[in-house]
Amino acid sequence: MTQEKKKNGLAIFLDELSRSSFMVTLLAIVTGLLLGGLLAAVTTIDVYTAMKVSFWEGIKVALSAMGTTFYSLFIGSVGNPSEIIAAYQSGDSLTIRRAIAPFFESLVQTTPYIYAGLAVALGFRVGLFNIGAEGQIFMGAATAAWAGYTFSGLPVYIHLPLSLFFGALGGGIWSFIPGILKAKTGAHEVITTMMMNYVAFLMIDWLLRYPMKDPNEYTPKSPWILDSAKMIRLFDTPIRFHIGFFIALLMAFLVWWLLFKTTLGFELRTVGLNPNAAKYAGMKVTSAIVIGLSLSGALAGMAGANEILGVNYRLVSGFSSGYGFDSIALALLGKSHPIGVVLASLLFGFLRNGARLMQVRADVPIDIVSILQALILAFIAAPAIIRTIYRLKEPKVEEAGISVGSWRSE
Repeated sequence: MTQEKKKNGLAIFLDELSRSSFMVTLLAIVTGLLLGGLLAAVTTIDVYTAMKVSFWEGIKVALSAMGTTFYSLFIGSVGNPSEIIAAYQSGDSLTIRRAIAPFFESLVQTTPYIYAGLAVALGFRVGLFNIGAEGQIFMGAATAAWAGYTFSGLPVYIHLPLSLFFGALGGGIWSFIPGILKAKTGAHEVITTMMMNYVAFLMIDWLLRYPMKDPNEYTPKSPWILDSAKMIRLFDTPIRFHIGFFIALLMAFLVWWLLFKTTLGFELRTVGLNPNAAKYAGMKVTSAIVIGLSLSGALAGMAGANEILGVNYRLVSGFSSGYGFDSIALALLGKSHPIGVVLASLLFGFLRNGARLMQVRADVPIDIVSILQALILAFIAAPAIIRTIYRLKEPKVEEAGISVGSWRSE
């Protein structure tokens, strides 16, 4: 009887796992990586050269190219295990830091992704599609940089939080405008936030040419921020890892707490699910829209502030590498949940950092990482494909579906 119960329990567990969205997400990531590796292989000249010899020789070279691609991606994002072991055996601190630097650099790349992903995810929860995170990142960076070099004579425990607050304020004000337009006039946030992106790009260009331009520079650059405004780094050179990563994790926890443990969060989620029902229940829909989009922009602004205070130390034109646009994929991949966003950000951060070495060692274009991300997102957005390929069972009725009229996926 005991063995039968164990078998039944295992069968129930496997059945639930087959139906779960977690399994679909995991298989979507694996499938996207495999297809991306295959694409990297078939675009390699060596494969076509081997194909001229024989078909099987071409397959052999293609598999070798896939292995080299993924191995280089792993080494570039995590580090070479043999080098790490040898470094610790040597006892030399600089050698150790160089060996573990790739792993911590991946965390540095992950940090702005967490902020930006949380920004879009929070908007989704309120039923809003904040496509203006990129512009909000720029404005948050500008206000954080200004606070970083303007306020002098402050200790780090005051100047750093103050600069980070200004970054959040800049992004929050920039998203408040589309929020108030949405609440008062019904203007669609996709259009208004997208338009605000271009306004932000041009405004930053003007600021760096005139009021914020470093007089000692010929090119558009802001002055360097003061040491008291810099994020504290936890290691010496060459590791750039700083406390901003832990602040981002704290913000993820606070967003989770706000959404699922507070009355305001309940109202925001209710408005996102059904604004008519929320209004009928006496909730202030217009206030929820403005607050939700403003908080979303504040989180995006913190992503920009993080890059200035923790990495670049000054504002330059085009400093962001598309974090705001990638954040849409992060929110979707993370199912608009703070924990999911953090995990998705780690995936994107490690892929982004590992792509540099992959390009050098495997001779694969760095853009292949963008294709990997797109494939993963495509499979996440179409779970029926994954369930068909791997013969997974359909989810239970109460677990499936997307809320109609909302951008938030369940």
